[in-house]
Amino acid sequence: MRASIDSIETFGLVDGPGIRTVIFFNSCKLRCLYCHNPEMWTMKDDNYSVDEIFNKIMRSKPYFGKTGGVTFSGGEPLLQSDFIIELCKKLKGEGINTCLDTAGVGNGNYDEILKYIDIVLLDIKQTDPDKYKYLTGMPMSEINTFIDSCNKLHKEIWIRQVIVPNFNDTKEYIDSLINYLQGINNITRVDFLPFHRLGREKYLSLNIPYRLENTNDMNKDSCDELYNYFLSKYKVKSNTID
Repeated sequence: MRASIDSIETFGLVDGPGIRTVIFFNSCKLRCLYCHNPEMWTMKDDNYSVDEIFNKIMRSKPYFGKTGGVTFSGGEPLLQSDFIIELCKKLKGEGINTCLDTAGVGNGNYDEILKYIDIVLLDIKQTDPDKYKYLTGMPMSEINTFIDSCNKLHKEIWIRQVIVPNFNDTKEYIDSLINYLQGINNITRVDFLPFHRLGREKYLSLNIPYRLENTNDMNKDSCDELYNYFLSKYKVKSNTID
């Protein structure tokens, strides 16, 4: 079995606990306004086998320690779930921790892949269905289906929320986020990620319109203020903000 993979990062420090190998899978159904990886939107040629990726990971295993491991990112890794399942079967035989960095929008049948995932890093795009569709181009139904599977299988969840100026940078939105998170079990961490324009040049090189041309980077102090407001109402085990 082979997969379409954009890149592999070793010694990743922000995509799950500990030191991690991060595998970026091509293809995504969403077209988020603030996406910083547009080069991964489409499926490309299958360029890696399960064994090739497994062998690369094993070379980094000595650095994982007790908390590190592998994170599947993208793009949207759920769109190549069969490959990840086969890879995870080998990784679990080596006792390697696995994280899934996802927007929760794949092709369904999520129970099977989630059996092999230790932590889900779930990207919350929006809490309002209309604004979610405006932001991503897709309805919210699929992420809700994914969340149902996570709840049923008692998966540990880390929430990631990008804060974008003039889009969701208000206390009213944070209140709606707190309400939305009540429907997600086993949340152990919530991070707010300030929007940045670092992906803009990728859009220009790919001749894709950059739709947030007039949007500034999110001010980190303002983002921290919103995060502290969030923490005052919704307590989590970790209060780290990137």
